[in-house]
Amino acid sequence: MKNSKFVIEKLAKLFEQGLVSSKDLGNELINILKSKRDEIVFRMKLTSKEEFEILSKRVENLEKEINKKSKTKRKPRRVKKS
Repeated sequence: MKNSKFVIEKLAKLFEQGLVSSKDLGNELINILKSKRDEIVFRMKLTSKEEFEILSKRVENLEKEINKKSKTKRKPRRVKKS
């Protein structure tokens, strides 16, 4: 209810200011919705797509390093009994 009231108030302000042309009205509505979406994402503390890709590449690199280190470990040598 609160969100719909916010959108209705914004639309009323647009009509008052004279932004009646459909293109301007459409652009302004899209901008309002994008800002609301960004606000919700910020509240939820979600990462962006770019941040997620960077983090996944870091994890892949770390996994490769761990695999290299585990492969390079030498097996213990057996001592000859005399």
